[in-house]
Amino acid sequence: MQSQTSETATLAGGCFWCLETVFKELNGVWRVVSGYTGGAVSNPSYEQVCSGGTGHAEAAQITFDPKIIAYKEILDVFFSVHDPTTLNFQGNDVGTQYRSAIFYHSDEQKTIAEETIRELESSKICKSPIVTTIVPFDKFYPAEGYHQNYYEHNSAQPYCRIVIDPKLAKFRKRYSDKLKG
Repeated sequence: MQSQTSETATLAGGCFWCLETVFKELNGVWRVVSGYTGGAVSNPSYEQVCSGGTGHAEAAQITFDPKIIAYKEILDVFFSVHDPTTLNFQGNDVGTQYRSAIFYHSDEQKTIAEETIRELESSKICKSPIVTTIVPFDKFYPAEGYHQNYYEHNSAQPYCRIVIDPKLAKFRKRYSDKLKG
């Protein structure tokens, strides 16, 4: 049940199917929508975004209750489920649409994102420099219907089994105390 308090996080970290699948399982997350943000074309199609010509990133827009899960925790999960050190690719997904980016909705989110990246860099957890950009949120365009809840409807697909399943297993093990009941 969604409470009266909600906040939105918009994150890009490779394929939106991966982010959507993970964040849907977190306690305090009410809604996750796969879509496109950060580009110059209104209402882009998947094909347009995949061409790399629109400037959009595949992203997940996450609606959550900050009384249950903090924005910092959302970012901690985000950084643990993708590689923030690869410029414009994640695994075999290559192109600017697969970049790592945080689209902040408030000055507070911007500050938390900057602090989180500083903490990661100083901890030396990442072997290479973090290339995640922190940019103001502008517009978000939900992806086509067949992209929503993709893993839920297509978990037997090779991409889901090879890419999402291991990521999801690692996530569930690491964040077992934060999963929905």
